Amino acid sequence: MASMDNSITATAMGSIIGELGGLDKFVWVTSAYMVAEMAGMPIFGKLSDMYGRKRFFVFGVVCFMIGSALCGTADSILQLSLFRAVQGIGAGALVPIAFTIMFDAVPPESRGKLGGLFGAVFGLSSIFGPLLGAYITDHIGWNWIFYINLPLGLIAFAMIAFFYKESAQHERQVIDWTGAASLVGTIVCLVFAMELGGKTFAWDSAEIVGLFAGAAALALLFVWAERRAAEPIISFAMFRSRLYATSNALAMLSGAAFITASVYIPIYMQGVLGGSATNSGMVLLPMMLGTVVTATLGGSLLNKLSYRTILIPNVVILVVGIALLTTLTADTPRWIVTVYMVLVGLGVGATFSVLGNAAIHALPANKRGSASSTLNFLRSLGMTLGITVFGIIQSHAMARRLSEALGGALAGGATADGTAATAGDTGAGSLAGAATNGGAGAGTGSLGGLDLSDPHALMEPAARAHIPRDLLATVTDGLSSSISTTFFMEPPPGRAGARRRAPYEPGTHGSRTGG
Repeated sequence: MASMDNSITATAMGSIIGELGGLDKFVWVTSAYMVAEMAGMPIFGKLSDMYGRKRFFVFGVVCFMIGSALCGTADSILQLSLFRAVQGIGAGALVPIAFTIMFDAVPPESRGKLGGLFGAVFGLSSIFGPLLGAYITDHIGWNWIFYINLPLGLIAFAMIAFFYKESAQHERQVIDWTGAASLVGTIVCLVFAMELGGKTFAWDSAEIVGLFAGAAALALLFVWAERRAAEPIISFAMFRSRLYATSNALAMLSGAAFITASVYIPIYMQGVLGGSATNSGMVLLPMMLGTVVTATLGGSLLNKLSYRTILIPNVVILVVGIALLTTLTADTPRWIVTVYMVLVGLGVGATFSVLGNAAIHALPANKRGSASSTLNFLRSLGMTLGITVFGIIQSHAMARRLSEALGGALAGGATADGTAATAGDTGAGSLAGAATNGGAGAGTGSLGGLDLSDPHALMEPAARAHIPRDLLATVTDGLSSSISTTFFMEPPPGRAGARRRAPYEPGTHGSRTGG
């Protein structure tokens, strides 16, 4: 639930804004949670190494439940954003420590299978979130996308509080306050710059440039502090291990590929092919199934094969799947797209289950929390950077394609206030320009009053019926071309650089040093 709450509000925002207002501030609802979670991951991971897992996992559960209860009672968008930050603080403790507890508490011969289940759940959460959010909002009410966390949180609290017997193998150390503060500041500046850039402010505005400059300055301060701290929040020394370094790099790159596919495949399916699905959860079902298969299979093979042997075939499948997505056109059959989606799911699934074990492998107990939290932090950072960077690529590619097709009648991908179109816009600003400027001979009057500045205009069959056939064909061609360009620009996740390791043996508990 902590991982799912990153995306569960996506399909409920229309209802939330309709009741609470604050259309100009809705971006903070997602950003506040994301910032608090990402900033908290490395900090709580390190604290769990220093003072024990249990107390911080219990803290995370309680904080997450308090935030969830407050979110359900919010009566303004500002309150909801603040309460989402409380939720995010709890999630920042829950997500990394859950993986670390599993590694600490489960015998070595069982870690693979359980790690596969952990990885499958973590991978599915970002896809399943919008589906669950839409269902609860439509049939119960938006408040219950938060209240649903409470009974599950109480169960988790009871089980961890009464049945988890923690080892005393942790060390009291001096907290790296400078590193913690500069890390939080870096994440706050970076995430808000990417969230607000091209939406609330232009990319070259003083506000966005200032946020990026602040992120860079604080990142340098963080590196300086970590190199001098006795017990840093993120230990750079761990990256000297080839296995650890490549695990984190692969997590970051595969996270970017995964989230980009999760966003743009539904846009293609509904915006180009005219699918009737109303949310990304149903559209992405084939990819979800592929993710579950290889996440579970990868975990079950951990005791039999090396990390490299498991991951290289999966990464190859992922690269092939992404490469095939670059061939999408407006005429691609739906079943072909489904096959490509399955390949992407199969390719990315094992990274969710195998990399968590690979990152912690051979590390002592007092380093596992920091190692697990760093991996999850970098995966989340990869997702955030991926959706922002590839959103810019897609919006500009679509603006260029439509400008070429409609004889330069477009506004170049700019919205009314001069900011660039973004991933969520999918070139909608350009569509509005095309309609009002007579692109393809269509004006707003002939569109039956349809507002093409609405990014969902191409994704609803009823709305598509109001767009003239010639203009719709031009727009869908431009959209499919821009999406295939986006997949083409994605960097390959690389390959696991880990050396072959022997299977786990009972009682080793990370004593092996091989890859």
